[in-house]
Amino acid sequence: MRCLKENAVPTVRETTYDLLRAWGLTTVFGNPGSNELPFLDGFPADFRYVLGLHEGAVLAMADGYAQATGRPALVNLHSAAGLGNAMGNLANARASHTPLVVTAGQQARAMIGLGSVLAEPGMTRLPEPQIKWAFEPARAQDVPRALSEAFHLATLPPAGPVFVSLPLDDWAQDVNADEVAHLAGRRVRAAGAATPDLVAELAGRLQGASAPALVVGPEADDERSFGLVVELAERLQAPVWTAPTPPRCPFPTRHPLWQGVLPPSIAGVSECLTGYDLVLVLGAPVFRYHAYRPGPWLPAGTELVAVGADPHAAARAAFGDAVVADVAAVLGQLLDAFPAAPSRAAVPSRERPAAPAPEAAPFPADAVFAQMARVLPPDVRLVNESTSNTTQFWAHLDLRRPRSLFFPAAGGLGFGLPAAVGVALADPHRPVVAVLGDGALQYGVAGLWTAGQLGLPITFVVLRNGGYGALRSFVAQLGVTDAPGLDLPGLDAVQIAAGYGLPGERITSAEQLATTLACAASLQGPRLLEVPITAETRPLG
Repeated sequence: MRCLKENAVPTVRETTYDLLRAWGLTTVFGNPGSNELPFLDGFPADFRYVLGLHEGAVLAMADGYAQATGRPALVNLHSAAGLGNAMGNLANARASHTPLVVTAGQQARAMIGLGSVLAEPGMTRLPEPQIKWAFEPARAQDVPRALSEAFHLATLPPAGPVFVSLPLDDWAQDVNADEVAHLAGRRVRAAGAATPDLVAELAGRLQGASAPALVVGPEADDERSFGLVVELAERLQAPVWTAPTPPRCPFPTRHPLWQGVLPPSIAGVSECLTGYDLVLVLGAPVFRYHAYRPGPWLPAGTELVAVGADPHAAARAAFGDAVVADVAAVLGQLLDAFPAAPSRAAVPSRERPAAPAPEAAPFPADAVFAQMARVLPPDVRLVNESTSNTTQFWAHLDLRRPRSLFFPAAGGLGFGLPAAVGVALADPHRPVVAVLGDGALQYGVAGLWTAGQLGLPITFVVLRNGGYGALRSFVAQLGVTDAPGLDLPGLDAVQIAAGYGLPGERITSAEQLATTLACAASLQGPRLLEVPITAETRPLG
């Protein structure tokens, strides 16, 4: 802790760093400008500053870090312009319910209303609606309490990013120690268990169902819930689906009860849930569709109950019952209510597609992902932003631990590459593989510099199909013809990596692909692999 001279009055800066230290927010993700320099003045030796070369990359690094650790992260952006640069990835953070304390430097208070450079009177309106809460303190002495409120709000369910605007001349101001005396020791916790009557009702419905199924979402992908979902599924002998457009992997993908990912359309979900009389959704909104293929919400004779922490998602759903509660707590209560497994027929295991690899590039995406599943270490963490082949990606996954997969929840490109940097920072002992489209690479490319400077063990696998493959899949479905801007000739990911100081390699043979992927567990720093793949289009829902 900081030691003040006798009778010295703490400044806002000193008080804030003491609070950040108490909350464990000693890693700061940022890209500094003049408005932020007073906050960074005398940066403490026990803090770590992670520099990103673009605010979008900064936000995604913090997002990946927070998702991988399960704890909030602190982001320090530069003025309104820097906050604007980060907005695309702020949308992903909001959709992922990532707990982020996002700050931006405001101009000096006397300058804000004068139209000065780097001043924005409406700063708190800028990040809406992608944040839970936004605030600019009315006086310098309110900064510590405002940050305390931000820290707690970010973590309370549903977790998510919050924003605080910080005038540059506040940091050197004195603050009365009595005003902030209790902020560091406060705990604000949510109690999300269900009542005994509600547990009995849910348990009764599950016991009375002849063909129940589980649908799991990102809230179940943590250390508290992951194993409990497996135990409940096995206790019920119920098939398990992953909710549509998943940003995380909330169930072991080689478990015999796992049926795959629900398609992202109304009709597609209904078709997959045919034959079940009760569907229990755990930790997912009902549902996040993408492709518009209308149909009945549920098949005839099917009931649905959803358990999750987000009251807005619970109220928004067009069908089914909902319980707003902590998923892990309710799972534990339901398991206590099932002392023995019911007698049900075994669930058929899901078949894996065959994926033979040609001897030379270009490879089908299936072949690349099948090779990953064969040779990557079991503790690997995957970040995926190759959106044109997510179906093939999920078909071959072999993930068995929580917090092992991260995907842009709002669908905004620019998350994957820098998020992999944050994920690797969270635990450098677990290898990280980022699967990126050649188009997606360009959105977060500044993150390569940070990965290289920090020597993080990340393999960036760039799948080169020469265009925006995901958009090509939409062309036929939307009845679009001759749309421009879908082709991306002339990109060379290996040379781009070299410009940021990273070693790169272009994969030309199946043997080279297997050998290079197998090295992921022993990496001492980052590298980039460019893998040519065949262009494919598939139905979206």
